Amino acid sequence: MTTDRYARDVLAGDWRRRRAIREVEATPGLVVEDAGSGFCGAVVDLADGAAVLEDRHGRRRHFPLLPAAFRLEGELVTLRRPAPPPAAAARRTASGSVAVAGQRAQVARASRIWVEGVHDAALVERIWGDDLRVEGIVVEPLHGIDALAEAVAGFGPGPGARLGVLVDHLVDGSKESRIAAGASSRHVMVTGHPYVDIWQAVKPRRLGIAAWPVVPPGQPWKEGVCAALGVAEPAAMWRHILSRVDSYRDVETPLLGAVERLIDFVTVP
Repeated sequence: MTTDRYARDVLAGDWRRRRAIREVEATPGLVVEDAGSGFCGAVVDLADGAAVLEDRHGRRRHFPLLPAAFRLEGELVTLRRPAPPPAAAARRTASGSVAVAGQRAQVARASRIWVEGVHDAALVERIWGDDLRVEGIVVEPLHGIDALAEAVAGFGPGPGARLGVLVDHLVDGSKESRIAAGASSRHVMVTGHPYVDIWQAVKPRRLGIAAWPVVPPGQPWKEGVCAALGVAEPAAMWRHILSRVDSYRDVETPLLGAVERLIDFVTVP
């Protein structure tokens, strides 16, 4: 049995294609060898397009970062500068503002933000608490706005003591809109949202429901919501609602806009 030594063309195929040279980041401490001189050392610096290598005797030499100019564990490689670290994203507060690192809470200003009840105050604190502490603004619950005009007069608003009031169900023609109009002045801003209660300003999807239940007129709204959702009491429902709010993304836009306007108003120099 014989074989034909000339049956295969030794020049066939892409024999001229060079082997790909791996690129390696020249990180400090990486031990490589200069392929030309054989000098071996650890990368200690990168300067003017060259790698500075230091051998075990403490001697240093500069070698240009040329293609295929170094050996790493016997493999021919190309050294390149390490990629710059990604810029650290600015930490954000729950309201979406840039967090101020190391900032202590400021001494409370004379200016205030009033809200209708403890639930309103808790939700505002949940989202804007960090911002308000930096600004030195205190949020206080009113427990209703029927006597808003008298409360404002007792507060005594002025240039150094502005007052912002957040009102539920502030829609045209409502009792709330008439009270707001009577209490507003140069140093008092009364604004609000269209929802029956602050609960309704939380996006329903955060609670796993498609929409807030419709409560028939004449029935207490919170109790009606609890009955429709099978919750025993409003206190338990509120704890669940508040636990589902992590940031401004979890509440409706009208509430966001109203609170931001009030914060701007009471922090004017």
